[in-house]
Amino acid sequence: MTVAPLAETGRAPAPLGLPRTLTPSKISAFTSCPLAFRFSVIERLPEPPSLPAVRGTLVHRALQLLFTYAEEGDRDRERAGQLLEEAFRELSSSDSELAALGLDADGSEALLRQAGILLDRYFEIEDPNSVRPAGLELDLSVEVDGLVLRGIIDRLDVLPDGRFAVVDYKTGRAPRAEQARSRLSGVQLYALLCEEVLGQRPAAVRLIYLRDRVVISAEPSDMSMRGVLQRAGAVWKAIERACEQADFRPSPSPLCSWCGYRRYCPAVGGDPDGPR
Repeated sequence: MTVAPLAETGRAPAPLGLPRTLTPSKISAFTSCPLAFRFSVIERLPEPPSLPAVRGTLVHRALQLLFTYAEEGDRDRERAGQLLEEAFRELSSSDSELAALGLDADGSEALLRQAGILLDRYFEIEDPNSVRPAGLELDLSVEVDGLVLRGIIDRLDVLPDGRFAVVDYKTGRAPRAEQARSRLSGVQLYALLCEEVLGQRPAAVRLIYLRDRVVISAEPSDMSMRGVLQRAGAVWKAIERACEQADFRPSPSPLCSWCGYRRYCPAVGGDPDGPR
């Protein structure tokens, strides 16, 4: 594999295949670092599992189970704790990211304890017994001008007036005030999917940051829906150009220290042609 631009190689590299869909996570990945996007989305290189990612998956699954199996009125902290343990057992299969972490008994106990703290903080943010979910882990996709947009919504609520609200859980740090608007772009795309697929634009989109007990919300508008389409279209065109030229540049940032593809990245001394 060659990641150097055409001017450095002296010959045109072979085009790369385009991804089949565009999702909020893919948009974020490409705009953060095109080269990491290539490794992850285009070449689908496995990324080493990380404890924060597995913890997030565990908490998401526990909340999904809470709204799936606990009846309204019985969604309390004790029941959530039981379902967290069930989620842990589910995710402990031999081929899972959790298993790949290789945690010992103490590590597993610490992971469950940390996930439990996040669940405790969820109960400080909202009362789950007041929630009427219309969909959990709702997978929606729509084709717009030849581009297939897709998203998996953590929770789609029915509000008292019958309208929808999109809810997305986050287990990482809440953004600074000046970053909040950009973080809403992913859930705004979910709102667009709801409008196109379900025929109703949600009344609200919400990001729930469990760690910091912060909720960021917005009301989707005609302007925000146009903005979502424009941004998605612009990112898709950039991906098309990068695939056509097989030219995905690294974008060094503080996030590099967390990247699972460092050994392939020339920006930090990695070998892009190294063994896979």
